[in-house]
Amino acid sequence: MKSLSVRMARWSARHPWRAIVGWLVFVALCLGAGSAVGTNSAKTADYRVGEAGRAEALAAEGHLERRSTEQVLISARSGALDRAAAQAAAKDLTARMKRLPDVAGVAAPLLSDDRAILMVEVTLKGEERDAKDKVDALVEQTAAVQRSHPGLLLQETGSPSISKGVDQQRSDDLALSEAITLPVTLITLLVVFGSVTMAGVPLLLALSSIAAAIGLSMVASHISPDAGVGTNVILMIGLAVGVDYTLFYLKREREERARSGGRLGSEALVELAAATSGRAVVVSGLAVVASTATLYLASDVIFSSLATGTIVVVLVAVASSLTALPALLVRLGKRAERKALRRAQRGKTARRVRGQSGGGRVWAALLRPATRHPLATLCVSVLGLLALVAPLAGLKITKMSRDTHSRDIPAMRVYDRLNEAFPEQRVTHQVVVRADASRAAEIASALREVARRADADPLFADASRIRTSADHRTSVLELKVPYLGNSDQAYDSLDRLRDDFLPATVGRIDGAEFGVSGDVARYADYPAHQNGKLPLVLGALLLVTFAMTVYAFRSVVLGLIGVVLNLLSAAAALGLLVLVFQGTWAEGLLDFHSTGSIGSRVPLFLFVILFGLSMDYQVFVVSRIREAALAGVPTRQAVLDGIRSSASVVTSAAVVMIVGVGDITGDGRADIVSRDTSGTVWRNNGNGKGSFGGRSKIATGWQGYKGLF
Repeated sequence: MKSLSVRMARWSARHPWRAIVGWLVFVALCLGAGSAVGTNSAKTADYRVGEAGRAEALAAEGHLERRSTEQVLISARSGALDRAAAQAAAKDLTARMKRLPDVAGVAAPLLSDDRAILMVEVTLKGEERDAKDKVDALVEQTAAVQRSHPGLLLQETGSPSISKGVDQQRSDDLALSEAITLPVTLITLLVVFGSVTMAGVPLLLALSSIAAAIGLSMVASHISPDAGVGTNVILMIGLAVGVDYTLFYLKREREERARSGGRLGSEALVELAAATSGRAVVVSGLAVVASTATLYLASDVIFSSLATGTIVVVLVAVASSLTALPALLVRLGKRAERKALRRAQRGKTARRVRGQSGGGRVWAALLRPATRHPLATLCVSVLGLLALVAPLAGLKITKMSRDTHSRDIPAMRVYDRLNEAFPEQRVTHQVVVRADASRAAEIASALREVARRADADPLFADASRIRTSADHRTSVLELKVPYLGNSDQAYDSLDRLRDDFLPATVGRIDGAEFGVSGDVARYADYPAHQNGKLPLVLGALLLVTFAMTVYAFRSVVLGLIGVVLNLLSAAAALGLLVLVFQGTWAEGLLDFHSTGSIGSRVPLFLFVILFGLSMDYQVFVVSRIREAALAGVPTRQAVLDGIRSSASVVTSAAVVMIVGVGDITGDGRADIVSRDTSGTVWRNNGNGKGSFGGRSKIATGWQGYKGLF
């Protein structure tokens, strides 16, 4: 890798314009190829896991899959509901909805028990994942009926509306985060380099790398489908690592320039930087790629999409730092040399170039305890990390449901009204059975027995008719549950079905395949699926970390140290996450509402990313230590010199990384906390009714599950 980085840098340094133009052509070709093939978005089938996924697949084979629905609530603006006016509005709405090409059907209006709300349910055609793109036409018709009946209040909700609202909320958050990220990154780089030109180089390369990676990820989506989060990851990780890699390279080039005192030309300086920081960039990039690739072992389309986006953008960022960056440094270096020559000819003293190694007084002071009392410092540090790891013992992982989305979304506030007025609409279980067509009557009889048992159980509210496929091989029974999807009763009803009702009925029919699907089944099966994959992913992650460190530094001891340090730091970060956001003690301090758990995707994703970033910084620090040791510096002094010389650049890179990756971890409110700037947060009391109260303005965590709730 050393020879590769040097050879590439040497060619780019000697042919700077060719390298720069070649890089721009590469970026254009990537974007062109991506635009030509388009993005292959993940389908509903790509999200199926566990028994719920198998049941959904069985239903889909029989063309009995669940359809997305929208509910329109018709109520009085004040006082009692005018039944005649409401019925007229419902009739008008039904006629309008039925004319829409994406509507599969409209159910008869349903009056709430308190006779205050009339509900019209609209069923959409096509996949659940695509429903949110069709909801605008329904909203327009609802608005038209509202204008025709100003005395009534028409409000629309449903999975498509909520998904669209979540997407909009995510887009708004990202826009705000990106507006903050670029200025903060530029300010950080200005502090590091003290030059607008030099600060602009990392940003330009990072942005061009992001553009190329977006195009390549569109091509890659035809191999591994995009779950709708790839572009977000590319933007945030791309800006972070793109700036980081360029920053390391630039700082080293400036150090060598300062050390040479003008005796070396720009080409030679670039080669020196390539032989040291260039190699570290390659090793670091490969380490991040290798650690991120373990996400594929989770067998989850979201994680696969995240892994693909991260891998593509990191590889492109490494390529830019080895090709375009040396060329830019040569052009900027020659420009600086010409200015220095003109300044010397005018008799002016050349300005001192910033970037010398050796560290400053701040870093020397911070390193003093480790220098004087290494064992004590190690013990205190490890104990501090273990204290932060301790909260992981109480980690509660759940698949966050639709009930935990932010009430900033208008459709969620209407959803709360729907749940209150029509409790039987809160949860629906789909019991799916497939068997030979000759057993259709036997299957129907068994499902009627399931419905009879459910009717006698207080956990259930109602049962629908049995639907059978055209080939009589697949049958579906829907059972209603009058509790919120994240309540204990909803999960108990699922267990009752799976553990008691079905084994005693359908389970006794030879050759019958069966399963239970629905929102609650998805919420239950996904964490179980993740927990099953967790040992495999973590084991592979530890092995990859060890192997990459040993390969990079030819030291088993350093490999073991790297694994232990990465494990401690990543576990401490997750422990801090649990300590703050799973409990309630920080709600008043940070103004958020805790769900009492952590979203199932958050720990694994953050753990893998944290491992990759830990290796990223370890590679740069240990490379400087190893370089000093190979130069003959005593080991103890080599460690101190290596850390001191790399501390400022690693810290600067970390600041950029925090700003960039913070956009991801701050995107999506449902996985850790519930946010509501309107002043109310729906709290589930465990009885399915809930209560209002509290206030939340801070949201952390990453949701990423676009459009399925």
